[in-house]
Amino acid sequence: MDLARGLCEVDLHCHTTASDGLLTPTELVRSAAILGLKGIGLTDHDTIQGWREAEQAANVHQIQLLKGIELNTDWNGKEVHILGYELDGSSNDLKHQLKKLRDARKLRMFEILDRLQYLGISIEARQIQKFARGESIGRPHIAEALMEQGYVNTIKEAFERYIGKGAPAYVPLHKITPEEGIELIRKSHGVAVLAHPGINRLEEGIRPWIEAGLQGIEVSHSEHNQEDELRYRSLAKKYHLVMTGGSDFHGEERKPGVKLGHWGASEEVIQQILVLAKGN
Repeated sequence: MDLARGLCEVDLHCHTTASDGLLTPTELVRSAAILGLKGIGLTDHDTIQGWREAEQAANVHQIQLLKGIELNTDWNGKEVHILGYELDGSSNDLKHQLKKLRDARKLRMFEILDRLQYLGISIEARQIQKFARGESIGRPHIAEALMEQGYVNTIKEAFERYIGKGAPAYVPLHKITPEEGIELIRKSHGVAVLAHPGINRLEEGIRPWIEAGLQGIEVSHSEHNQEDELRYRSLAKKYHLVMTGGSDFHGEERKPGVKLGHWGASEEVIQQILVLAKGN
């Protein structure tokens, strides 16, 4: 099956209002159930805030839920995202480390605001906070504030003109290394998966990350083409890694054309992840 066409059985890469998605955890789960998905993965950036609400909704709608996170890491100047599934949410170390990452996001927001001010653009933190309904603040929230104030017409324009990489108000996010991200996930008894490796062509890092504890690769993704899928499916088989998939859904206004459930995996992948988590 071409996983980029039609609906998949499960979509294991989704964001909610707990980070930079547009739907609440309840709305996300309900939407997945209405579409007929059998399972969904909640992978907000640097926060597990949406887990409880999503669990309650999953019980109501009788849909499988994988509780996860997405960590931004840095490898030789390339951004590497690590997904973690079924972590122990009660882990004090996990809570502490995630808070440090969220605090770094807030600091970055203020630095971006300073650069925008230098460019003659006056945006206050409170104007951004109203768009950030959860714990984790990201650049999409700043983009929405820029739109509201009339500086840009779209989120894409905000990134291209002001806050995207290479733009005048861009500030890099403080990142941990992929190995540190994998270690945090594994120490929290979760399953570590490399997200959308095709975006930055991360093949060279896969072997050492496996040695650090990586257990899966996201094969199907909204920014992967057919060649990418074949490449990472082959690597997953070579290294005996679980093959996951997800749309990276944020909502139509955040990521136009990225529809829930149109990239993903088979239902059995959830069981594979649950088995790995029990063994961690």
